[in-house]
Amino acid sequence: MIEHEGDWLMVARCLDPTEAHVLCACLEAAGLTAMVADGNLVQTHSLIAVVVGGARVLVPEAQLEQAKAVLEAFHRGDYALDDDADVGERRDT
Repeated sequence: MIEHEGDWLMVARCLDPTEAHVLCACLEAAGLTAMVADGNLVQTHSLIAVVVGGARVLVPEAQLEQAKAVLEAFHRGDYALDDDADVGERRDT
């Protein structure tokens, strides 16, 4: 279980739980603590996704502003790979 002092606050809401997990991973890659809430519910019962508000990406209150900045950079495309980026196996020589 993830432990943090203070409340967990929503930094993003997604109707597609996969998108919520991508955003969560982006936040974690930036060194922040994040989790997806209601992702399984939305995945299992996709017809009620709108009713429950989709999957929520949560961060500790103390990291909210940093998380917003990371997600803004993500949506701007700051982390996008070029079309010719090699994402294959890493080979140490």
